[in-house]
Amino acid sequence: MPRFAYNDGIRIAFEDLGGAGGDPLLLVMGLGTSRFWWPDGLVDELVHRGFHVVAYDQRDAGQSTHLPARRVGPPVAALLRPTPPAYSGEDLADDAVAVLDALGWERAHLFGHSMGGLVAQRVAIRHPERVQTLATSSAVPSDVKGLSVLRYVRLAPLVRFARLHYPETPQGDLALAVAVARILAAPGRRIDESDVREFVDKEAAHRIADFRDQKAQSRQVGAKWHGGPLARITAPALVLHGSRDPLLRVSAARDIAAAVPGARLRIVPGAGHFLAGDVWATYADELRTVADRVADQPRTACED
Repeated sequence: MPRFAYNDGIRIAFEDLGGAGGDPLLLVMGLGTSRFWWPDGLVDELVHRGFHVVAYDQRDAGQSTHLPARRVGPPVAALLRPTPPAYSGEDLADDAVAVLDALGWERAHLFGHSMGGLVAQRVAIRHPERVQTLATSSAVPSDVKGLSVLRYVRLAPLVRFARLHYPETPQGDLALAVAVARILAAPGRRIDESDVREFVDKEAAHRIADFRDQKAQSRQVGAKWHGGPLARITAPALVLHGSRDPLLRVSAARDIAAAVPGARLRIVPGAGHFLAGDVWATYADELRTVADRVADQPRTACED
């Protein structure tokens, strides 16, 4: 069952996924998807490695507040629109901290995937005292703006996304989720209904289908960041990226790792953008390793 945090009147839904007593880990999911898109198998791997795992819905996703509809174009166009956005990148970062406050967590490890990785970077910049470690996967650098983002994005998948049209029925939602996962998976990897059914069934149980809502996605993409650069991140950082990510170029990960002091870069052979089962153990191992770096560091006087 979800719980709720609040940030300036915006309701943020979050859910405890297990591992109470372990190291606090907050999961941040990507564009236009709810917390239900974190695979159960990956969560189990993280719990097994000693993490207390919580995931939340960003605003305009899942059971969190959806902003009033306004005239917007497709998500790519929102990157370029000069009109005032619905909210800022700072607001998205503050939503994550509102969840930490509601949980009573002074500090936590952060793991963000895709746009969630972008948000996690910004939390680490804006609220360094709340972040023990930062891990991103399949993300772009947080301080890249406007058209500059497109140098990291492969355009062919965007064209394929634009051509997806399925009826708004339970079977149509499942077929659409399969089609989205096939676009995001590593080329040649077989994707079928079993790979996405858990996400679709969970969202259907809560009457959610955010991957259809382009207006909400455009509002998320259009959130402008006015904060500092990646060089300000002080938390130990891990940058994960699939070598065969069909959506985002590996250069995105390389640039994040180059900008964040001391960041560890791990390019995972054969992995795509979709969090398929063959990466779960590897990603969980990598998060455990970076978390242990903090545990091994001596505490300073100001932390006592």
